[in-house]
Amino acid sequence: MPLTTWLIIIGAIIVFLVIVGLVLATHYRKVGPNEALIIAGGRKRTITLPDGTKKKVGYRYKLGGGTFVWPFIEKVYVLPLEVITIYIKTPEVLTHGGIPILAEASAQVKVDSTDLAIRLAAEQFLGSGKEGIRDVATNVLEGKVREVIGTMTVEEIYRGRQEFSKRVAQAAKEDFTNMGLVLLSFSLKDISDTQGYIDALSKPVIAAAKRDAAIAQAETEKEAIIKSSQARKEAEVARLQSEALIAKAQWENEAKKAESQTFVNQKKAQADFSYELERTRVSQEIKKEEARVKQIEKEEAIKIEELEIKRKEKELEANVLKPADARKYQIQAEAEAEEIRLMAEGKGKAEAMKLEAMVKADEIRLRGLAEAEAMLKKAQAWERYNEAALLESFIKVLPELARAVAEPLSKVDKIVVIGGDKGLGTNQITGQVTQILAQMPEVVKALTGADLAKFLRDKLGSVAAEAETGKAAADKKPEKK
Repeated sequence: MPLTTWLIIIGAIIVFLVIVGLVLATHYRKVGPNEALIIAGGRKRTITLPDGTKKKVGYRYKLGGGTFVWPFIEKVYVLPLEVITIYIKTPEVLTHGGIPILAEASAQVKVDSTDLAIRLAAEQFLGSGKEGIRDVATNVLEGKVREVIGTMTVEEIYRGRQEFSKRVAQAAKEDFTNMGLVLLSFSLKDISDTQGYIDALSKPVIAAAKRDAAIAQAETEKEAIIKSSQARKEAEVARLQSEALIAKAQWENEAKKAESQTFVNQKKAQADFSYELERTRVSQEIKKEEARVKQIEKEEAIKIEELEIKRKEKELEANVLKPADARKYQIQAEAEAEEIRLMAEGKGKAEAMKLEAMVKADEIRLRGLAEAEAMLKKAQAWERYNEAALLESFIKVLPELARAVAEPLSKVDKIVVIGGDKGLGTNQITGQVTQILAQMPEVVKALTGADLAKFLRDKLGSVAAEAETGKAAADKKPEKK
């Protein structure tokens, strides 16, 4: 068969497979878990009803997921299974007591997930969607609410809302089951009337409720005060107990910490001692090893040095010693002669220096003895000095002292005096010199204890007495003649 024919056949197969894939993809229908696929058409199927009877139907369904729908043979519908909220507001309805009231309620319904419920809902709501289900369920519940209101009084409805909701759900259950629906919840939101009956009904209840609330509040406050006091008392006791327990726990903790710290310190001290001991031992071993290595190195160095010395000795012997032997003997002889000469010369110089040092030492000793003897004699002389001798010495020095005091004044070239009142001027300058000299006896007395003024008075008095005596004697001599 030619290659072209094979290519045509392969191309036709590929096109066929593509078409089949497209058909399958476009006719594979999927829904979520809140929906049911109702596939109508195809062969008939026999189902068994709850009462045991069998029934043939021309459809099938799929809860969630997906399924293939044969083109041109089957048709697909979607049945919603999600919750539908319904709001109900009735017109005025007469209660069992003949009072017209208005009721507001809310409910949640959905298509039940059982096989029978899905088939019943498909037969009744297929194509209506959520709004169709809501309208039907609203009408059914509104009728059931009005029906139950007619069987109860206003007081029963007002006080028993739960009972009212239960009766409505019970009344609607059968109708919803026949339609494949289920009532998930029903709640009565509010009831009212246009005659004011419910308000009047609530006033005694409100008053009683307020009274009971006030009493309950007072009781609650009293009980709260009592409980608060008791609680404060218990809290204080608990606080004190807690503080005591905390203090005890802290003490035990501190004791344990101290014990633990002592143990740790002991272990640390042992470890430190062991470490130091081991470190010392290792250090000693290292030092011993280093000393051994140094000894070995030294021995090796000595050996090398000895070998080097031997080598140099041989080299010296070969190159220097033999040629220098003659020169050595000559130099040695010359050195010995020079040494003898220097020794003789040095010995003579040493003797001369020794004699000179001895002379100087005697001279210094004699001078020291003379100075010591002079100082001793001077000290002995000073000890023999009496007060009169000391004062005479001071008197001899007084002219020099006066000269020293007045000498600075003699060197003054020019004095300018501004104003001369109250003793100021040149007289005061010269007077200061006189005052300094006049104070000298007091200074001498303060320093030595000797009274210079008294000495002078006594001395001058004795001189005057001697003069008078001499004069009297001179006068008497001529009279005897």
